[in-house]
Amino acid sequence: MLLVMDVGNSHTVLGLYEGEAILGHWRIVTSSHRTSDELRILLLGLMQQENIERTRIRGCCISSVVPAFNQAIEQASHDAFGIEPLFIGPGVKTGLVIQVENPKEVGADRIANAVGAMAAYSGALIVVDFGTATTFDAITSRGEFRGGVIVPGVQISADALFERCAKLPHVDICAPPQVIGRDTISNIRSGLTYGYADLVDGLIARIADEMGEPTTVVATGGLSELIAKIAKRIEHLDPLLTLTGLKLIFERNMKERA
Repeated sequence: MLLVMDVGNSHTVLGLYEGEAILGHWRIVTSSHRTSDELRILLLGLMQQENIERTRIRGCCISSVVPAFNQAIEQASHDAFGIEPLFIGPGVKTGLVIQVENPKEVGADRIANAVGAMAAYSGALIVVDFGTATTFDAITSRGEFRGGVIVPGVQISADALFERCAKLPHVDICAPPQVIGRDTISNIRSGLTYGYADLVDGLIARIADEMGEPTTVVATGGLSELIAKIAKRIEHLDPLLTLTGLKLIFERNMKERA
């Protein structure tokens, strides 16, 4: 069995694979203050919940954008399962040609997203990941990572509005029935959903124009389902895209070592 983890700034998503099948996936809060002991207990608790013996975990692959978290999760993986995790980074075989000024700057999650999308869809791709930040990644039909765009995520935008505007309330993010709000809460919700969806559509259009070839647009991440219902340019929704990419990268590197 293979355990994969996508460590984001706000949440960590874990998935457990047996062969091609995903047996389960979970979302937990990311905290760089967690000790390796806490993480070991958490990992073993998830395995116990699924009635899976720890000895059945033979591999672990991790994408992380939180360096302070890495040492603890590496130690927890070793202590819980007796394995050294594979972290996505320089020297890891991905099958992706990264054509940016400094390849080391590209987030490991974005690499995993691109690999997962390339395996599922043909041709040029635009991958939109709705995380703490929303990222847009451009991948050519030749498997080249051209670059992309980073904007504040939906939740960050909502939090900033609440913190910087004294009279505005903190609201749940959901789409109101119409764009024109009749009260303050619906005004805010309209901006965070319809407004953000238009931002997404506009950037997708600009990226597609610059790529100069037909593109397929894939969305993933925590708030992808909400925005995908409103945005007009998102064609596919794949909540497990990052985990799929991690699985594929792990398998490629195991073949290289064999």
